[in-house]
Amino acid sequence: MNFDEIIDRRGTHCAKWDKMETVYGVSPEDGLPMWVADTDFRAPDVVLDRMRDMIAHGVFGYFDNTDEYTGAIRWWMDNRHGWKVEPDWIFTTTGLVNGVGMCLDTFTAPGDGIVLFTPVYHAFAKVIRNAGRKVVECEMANEDGRYTLDFETWDAQMTGDEKMVILCSPHNPGGRVWTREELQGVGDFCRRHDLLLISDEIHHDLVYPGQKHLPMPVADPTITDRLMMLTAPSKTFNVAGLHTGNVIIPDDKLRERFAARMAALNLSGNSMGQAVLAAAYSPEGAAWVDELMVYLDGNRRLFDTAIADIPGLKSMELDATFLAWVDFSGTGMERAEFTRRVEQQAGIAANHGTTFGLGGDNFLRFNLGTQRARIEDACARLSAAFGDLQ
Repeated sequence: MNFDEIIDRRGTHCAKWDKMETVYGVSPEDGLPMWVADTDFRAPDVVLDRMRDMIAHGVFGYFDNTDEYTGAIRWWMDNRHGWKVEPDWIFTTTGLVNGVGMCLDTFTAPGDGIVLFTPVYHAFAKVIRNAGRKVVECEMANEDGRYTLDFETWDAQMTGDEKMVILCSPHNPGGRVWTREELQGVGDFCRRHDLLLISDEIHHDLVYPGQKHLPMPVADPTITDRLMMLTAPSKTFNVAGLHTGNVIIPDDKLRERFAARMAALNLSGNSMGQAVLAAAYSPEGAAWVDELMVYLDGNRRLFDTAIADIPGLKSMELDATFLAWVDFSGTGMERAEFTRRVEQQAGIAANHGTTFGLGGDNFLRFNLGTQRARIEDACARLSAAFGDLQ
């Protein structure tokens, strides 16, 4: 795979490129989109070949891909993550935000409190509010540029109206790979307050050398009676537009309730998405991911070095993901000013930290999942935009 190959996504209905002028005022003609969390890389050949075969066949009728699809998931989770999954635990949803929505719909009621450890992926709060539930923000501690889980403080916040926690593991936007002890702490927190747990592990494959992601049920096998696991190939293989994710539920009673709700809404996956997952979750797909992580590691190191050279800016050290979380508080600037410099002077569209909840005010999130030349360009632009600080 030539990850350096520049692929022009403009004018292809690509949200990241074609909507950034509307959202950020940054033109796709000369700007850099570093906001939407997909990459600018083509999917691996094993995926493209499978799609070409389907197109050549030319018939897209009703399908049944259950055995191949669930078999690929089971192989991937066992071989890449050390977690053994049974086929009847797996439900297919239209992506993972839909999976979160389905869990909220099945297991909670309007007005229930849903706990988020913030700052965290902005779509969680959006779908919670859209469902008529209440967002309960438990702000993480930022200790020397690393987020930590402050259960003692959060215990005092709980009122009894909370029914569920949504955990992001690995964490977006902070890039943390949670330790076994931290994940066990999450389990203990859920048990103390009788909370169900959604563990969104969509970034589980995107882990840097020296780090090891632990699936929640591997870290804490006793949590499975209240656990919904969310996984997908979308971030790993850049196939988010196929809207195929999985809700994996080990517990019989929870699974029965979820299955009934899925059946009532007559929800099922699409043929292309399921075929792509089956192709990607393979030895060929695994080899591609290993190459991808070497490349992303280079991007991460380049970007972090450039940020460290700008006085007042600090990028959190990433254990995982291709999403850099940059703290601008050291500049002494108001949020409007550092955001203006990034968008109007540097011509970069980056996610505003405020959308990630409490603790995000002084941050912007930058997507590093692009060609090295674009990372180099972004570094030069940011250095120039904050050149007066140097």
